[in-house]
Amino acid sequence: MNTSEILEKLPYTTPFLFVDNLVSIDENGAKGTFTFKEDLDFYKGHFKNNPITPGVILIETMAQIGLVCLGIFLVGDDLNEENQIGLTSTDIEFVKPVFPGEKVTVISEKIYFRFNKLKCKVKMLNENTEIVCEGTIAGIIKVK
Repeated sequence: MNTSEILEKLPYTTPFLFVDNLVSIDENGAKGTFTFKEDLDFYKGHFKNNPITPGVILIETMAQIGLVCLGIFLVGDDLNEENQIGLTSTDIEFVKPVFPGEKVTVISEKIYFRFNKLKCKVKMLNENTEIVCEGTIAGIIKVK
């Protein structure tokens, strides 16, 4: 399965799609990018006169690129619209803020994939290749 096929299988659409490009993917991990456009709705209220990207959105971006894209790759053609990938746990440390207009890169490394549970070490880098946040994310892939 190539990167464009994986992106087509993502169960998200705008405004909740946080993957612009899937740079690389294999059985051990994924790497992708997303640019936080300045007109995204959540910037209007987070925070007044000093917008930054909410941590929950950073986690979602890490999960979409680092966990869901990798899960789709690992499951392959067994994944269809009836199947789901659900988040089960996160342990993320935040180091730097992400401001409107910033492009981030997410890199994941598979820790394990067994019994349809995928756990990954994930980090997000800003355009200066500084760590924005990092930690672990896990999810269950429900395949019928």
